[in-house]
Amino acid sequence: MAVTLEQAQKVGYTCLKALLRFAFMVANNLVAIPSYVLYLIVLQPLRILDSKSFWYIEGVLFKWLLAMVASWGWWAGYTVVEWGDDVKAVSEDEAMVLVNHQATGDVCTLMMCLQDKGTVVRQMMWLMDHIFKYTNFGIVSLIHGDFFIRQGRTHRDQQLVLLKDHLEKYYRSRNRKWIVLFPEGGFLRKRRETSQAFAKKNNLPFLKHVTLPRLGATQVILKTLVAPQENGTPSGGDAVRKESKSKGLQWVIDTTIAYPKGEPIDIQTWILGYRQPAVTHVHYRIFPVKDVPAEPEALTNWLYQRFIEKEDLLTHFYETGAFPPPRGQTKAISREMTLSNLWLVAIQSFAFLSGGMWYCLFQYLYHCLF
Repeated sequence: MAVTLEQAQKVGYTCLKALLRFAFMVANNLVAIPSYVLYLIVLQPLRILDSKSFWYIEGVLFKWLLAMVASWGWWAGYTVVEWGDDVKAVSEDEAMVLVNHQATGDVCTLMMCLQDKGTVVRQMMWLMDHIFKYTNFGIVSLIHGDFFIRQGRTHRDQQLVLLKDHLEKYYRSRNRKWIVLFPEGGFLRKRRETSQAFAKKNNLPFLKHVTLPRLGATQVILKTLVAPQENGTPSGGDAVRKESKSKGLQWVIDTTIAYPKGEPIDIQTWILGYRQPAVTHVHYRIFPVKDVPAEPEALTNWLYQRFIEKEDLLTHFYETGAFPPPRGQTKAISREMTLSNLWLVAIQSFAFLSGGMWYCLFQYLYHCLF
């Protein structure tokens, strides 16, 4: 079939736009990430004298870096609409966030939609596959204190011990409040067949839009971060009470990401922007940690139930284009998540100005020394 001039122009424009976006992303990384590292090197004396202030500054810089990643998708028209509970109400409390995992774009989506949730982004810890340690963002995550977990049965027990040690060493000492993990342990397309076979063997529900979650990391986090008096015993409180100030992990936020037509956005699309603008939908449901069982078998059943509910949510979304209303209500309310273009430009400008400042400083030192 012959290609028309209009089609050729459209393809050419898309390729040119993708090339320019990629060039900008590379430049952005080349100035922003080294600047983040250099600022923190210079601030090491502050870390010794006032650790709390040091990690506060690190958190602000970390949030700005994640905002830069969010801006790549935002300016390409990849926006977010939120449903369910309002997580801003518990943004100052400690929470564990459970997320379904479909593609690399899930992380970018979370980086975007959590930007307007108070101090969450600068005080959060991520659990991610160890392969991300070797990406351009790996050095940032290492400094911030995120945990890189190795998948596979041979590494499982050792990784859980390392996770416990990591949480005890870094979580509270760096004033972390939210911890984000993907309990499925991998992308949907890679784990679905294995999960369905396991479900059939063990008389569990057949899931298409999610996979059965793994217990290990969730159990370690609950055992390590939940205050003893709360784990499995009533402590009072409502999932939307902002004034709750009890120590330890207080909430579990069940987060479900849905893409239009079930077509996930990956990191390549996020960077190059060759896909048409799309709205990603994110559904939240908040559980008080006192309602989460501590015993392994009961916790496994509870976690399975969350992903069975995710399956129902996603099935409804793909059939209707919207999430169902909460129980007892007749209408589901959505909220369009927005970012300030002025704020994003200011952060990007700061990154490039910082890169220029460090370059001039090193040039000056080089000429002084040599």
